Amino acid sequence: MWTGLGVAVPEIFAGSESGLPVIRLLILAFTLGAALLQTRPALPPLVWAWLLPLALLLSMHAPRRGRQAGLLLVALAAGFFYAAWRAEVRLAEQLPALWQGRDLGLVGRVLDLPETTANGVRFLFEVEAVRSHGVTPPRRLQLGWYGRPGEPPPAIRGGDCLQLTARLYRPHGNVNPGAFDYEAWLLQRGVRAGGSLVGPPVADATCAAGWRAALDRTREAIRGRLRDNLGERPYAGVVRALAVGEQDAIPAAQWMLFRQTGVTHLMSISGLHITLFSALVYALAQWLWRRLPGLALRLPARKAGALLGFAAAAVYTALAGFGIPAQRTLYMLAGAALMALLDRNGSPSRLLAAALAVVVLFDPWAAFAPGFWLSFGAVATLLWAGSGRLRPLPLWRAWVEAQWAVTLVLTPALLLLFHEISLVSPLANLLAIPMISLIAVPASLLAAALPWAPLAVLAHTVVGLVMAYLEWLARLPQAVLHAAAPDWPALVLALLGAALLLLPRGVPARWLGLFLFLPLFFPRLPAPAPGEVWLTTLDVGQGEAVLLRTARHSVLFDSGPRFATGEDAGARVVAPYLWRGGVNRLDGLIISHDDIDHSGGAMSLLASHRPAWLLTSLAGVPRASLGENGTAILAARPDAIACRAGQRWEWDGVRFQVLHPPAHHYAQANYPDNERSCVIRVDAAGAGALLSGDIERLSEMNLSERGQPLAAEVLVVPHHGSGSSSTPAFLAAVSPRHIVIPVGHRNRYGHPHPEVMARYRALPASIWRTDRDGAVTLRLGREGVTVERARATEKRYWRD
Repeated sequence: MWTGLGVAVPEIFAGSESGLPVIRLLILAFTLGAALLQTRPALPPLVWAWLLPLALLLSMHAPRRGRQAGLLLVALAAGFFYAAWRAEVRLAEQLPALWQGRDLGLVGRVLDLPETTANGVRFLFEVEAVRSHGVTPPRRLQLGWYGRPGEPPPAIRGGDCLQLTARLYRPHGNVNPGAFDYEAWLLQRGVRAGGSLVGPPVADATCAAGWRAALDRTREAIRGRLRDNLGERPYAGVVRALAVGEQDAIPAAQWMLFRQTGVTHLMSISGLHITLFSALVYALAQWLWRRLPGLALRLPARKAGALLGFAAAAVYTALAGFGIPAQRTLYMLAGAALMALLDRNGSPSRLLAAALAVVVLFDPWAAFAPGFWLSFGAVATLLWAGSGRLRPLPLWRAWVEAQWAVTLVLTPALLLLFHEISLVSPLANLLAIPMISLIAVPASLLAAALPWAPLAVLAHTVVGLVMAYLEWLARLPQAVLHAAAPDWPALVLALLGAALLLLPRGVPARWLGLFLFLPLFFPRLPAPAPGEVWLTTLDVGQGEAVLLRTARHSVLFDSGPRFATGEDAGARVVAPYLWRGGVNRLDGLIISHDDIDHSGGAMSLLASHRPAWLLTSLAGVPRASLGENGTAILAARPDAIACRAGQRWEWDGVRFQVLHPPAHHYAQANYPDNERSCVIRVDAAGAGALLSGDIERLSEMNLSERGQPLAAEVLVVPHHGSGSSSTPAFLAAVSPRHIVIPVGHRNRYGHPHPEVMARYRALPASIWRTDRDGAVTLRLGREGVTVERARATEKRYWRD
């Protein structure tokens, strides 16, 4: 109790009939303050933090109701300024601008487990010495080695001390509304620069020894043993993820299955696994201790079980790499073990609040991680749903009610974070939790500890049985529900509805909580007026994906690239953006041509958004001339239509017209693929737009010679602004007022070309670039064109 200020803290809320948990509310306010900072466009001046002691003093001496609100506001501000101080310290560690793109000689250690990709290897690197003069790089880096197809990567293992040469850059990620923020993810991990290796690394012996290096070497050894034991078995990655937290080993297709069935939290080291494993060790230790009277006389079995259970949890958390769900569980188990040693019964909600405080103090950026909100929210839900019971429920009923409670409360959060919920999740978790947590996890850990291959095979067999069940569930009709991201009022109402539904039986009108969920599933979404079109050029890196929305229709022009990792922009960027905006099915998909930076995401979008039709130049050329991706697209949609000049349609008062290619271009076998790109003109009530794909000089001349209507207020530039496109004559014919350049940050092609940029700047037009502005939305309507840039509307303090 803080009595020196004239009042005891527990007395702040005295007089409340419910006996409000003071410290828990203060911790929650502190956490929300730290989370609030992560939404700010700039860091606040820290000088304002010196007012907190005065605010605390005034709150203590305010009238009773003022004390309650004042103390909570002080805790909120304390969390806000604490996170701001930590952020200022971290941002100060920055790569000097003059050293971007220059080679640096470095010595340091490999942290965590390196990730093998399709064309190389990625890893975290902690710098211990710099061999280049005149520069102090950030201490923690994200590095990669990328080779030619078939070239074996260098052997890089966790805990290795290496001497290497790296070409570094400041962090930069794609920015799309509501999408994954790569720069924020790097900031949370303490990574302030990244780059690629120049030449192979060389082993070094000058790094300081430490526990972290020993831990990473141990995890690396376990990973290697499990690789040898399981070989190329289909679910070997899941077993390694359960044993050492190697989530990168799980293929993207399996992650998609886990999301569809709502079991993502089970397929890596989660808080649930750690809790159940600790409980298993606790029970076994107690059983053994009671059978050894000499030990039991020195230390009671309950205390011995608590110590050994916590030790087991600590070891498992270390193997996990100290992820947030694992941290939360470890801190809670530490509190429970301490209560057992002190012969006291700790309140679960107090332990949860203490774990929350420790996580936020160590990591004020924890709010970036969806797992932070989901893991703490799930445990809080179980505590809320189980409170007020006069007697325990039967095990089967408690299990079912726990699944119901967690599903109910996490549904709003899942829609906000991922824009989807699994309708089969309760069924999936009923079987998957006991199979994975009670059988597969212990078997994986025994396989990690003992050099006996059948243990790893057992874990894999159990995972395989669960996977077969999950695949069956995923094939059920409407296994997943997609919905638009809710606004904050709808989110709050849904959470209040969940709390009402979970009240004990006997509370009248609990069913009214269902009505509070209605705004969550029936949101009022912004949409163009009839005669208007919204054109959004998404930030997909070096590629192109443009969404065109009218009052009641949506069509996508190109689908973004496929990345070297095997993932694609269709699944990672475009589909989440569509779901967030309430677009669950496309009315049309246009793939301009076969280049992988335009067609790479098409297969994912054909599966996720089932476009009513596919218009593409791929359908007009012989199959033998297509690449692997183009062939797969036409195999998936044999009804695809070849785009030809003269095709036109109208939606909601907006006219669409195909200007290129003319039909005879398909008859020329050696015609360049870029020159056959579909070119689309869109005319709204007050403005027009031209989407030009990857056409170059020849097609630009052809468009003019055929007298096509090129003049438009908006031009999505040809071929990302390459030197072989955007001729002066073409730009003069279009005469745009807004130029949009879909281009990747520091792309290897040098797009846009400096000479072409000079031509753009010579026009009386505004220039928008996805690498600089993020996703760019232009609204074409009766009053002209308005522009919205993601990096401006979602500005954050960590972005340049």
